[in-house]
Amino acid sequence: MTSTKNTKRRNPQKLLAWLDVLAITAWGVLMLKYWLNGKLNILIHPDYFWLIIVASIGLLIIAFFKGKELLQKRRYSDVVTADHMTIFPPGWSSSILLLTALLGFFISPQVFASQTAMNRSVTELLGPTRSQPQAFRASVRPEDRTLVEWVRTLNVYPEPDAYTGQKAKVQGFAMYPQDIGKEFMMLSRFVITCCAADAYPIGLPVKLSESRDKYPADKWFEVEGTMITETIAGKRHLAINATSIKEIEQPKNPYSS
Repeated sequence: MTSTKNTKRRNPQKLLAWLDVLAITAWGVLMLKYWLNGKLNILIHPDYFWLIIVASIGLLIIAFFKGKELLQKRRYSDVVTADHMTIFPPGWSSSILLLTALLGFFISPQVFASQTAMNRSVTELLGPTRSQPQAFRASVRPEDRTLVEWVRTLNVYPEPDAYTGQKAKVQGFAMYPQDIGKEFMMLSRFVITCCAADAYPIGLPVKLSESRDKYPADKWFEVEGTMITETIAGKRHLAINATSIKEIEQPKNPYSS
């Protein structure tokens, strides 16, 4: 009679133990999936990919040995019984982790769009980046600078007239801050230093020769032109006088410099 009672009490604990294994496995597989399909670029800086990969493999190893242990029925007697007093129902944390991981398989991470940066002014978008100093390349040709490198260059020497006439060829998505003129488009990118939580936008104004309706917000463009000084929102700013604007596909790594 006692044996039957104990078995009934232990069966729910076996299920909860397997729930832990499933949750750990799901997170290990999910992070590896993001790495393999390129979605990890949206969530974390490439410098930290190795941490995610190591953590994913570690989780799968833990899940494997935990599952093996359960199959061999080695530690059932050590499992806390169902009537153990807890604030929350047993298994609630693993259930939440498992549900979150499952949602991650069906809901794809999305790149930040212009609406995320719309509360920034032109001055803020042209302001200091939080990039690491060693990433700055002062000797690069103007036409080879990326959008981020142009903003870094302005951080070092902010006088816009110093760059007048220099060629530019940069890529980014279109956005339209409220304090930018109708003849301008802000070509922007988000910079990520660690993970998506610390991503912030930077950008350069682009002077248009056509209606900006041709360049919808959040679409990605490659802009070629020469640098000029323009007065925007009452202040002098470096801008690109566009000679060519062509729509492009969103880069595989939209946060790269």
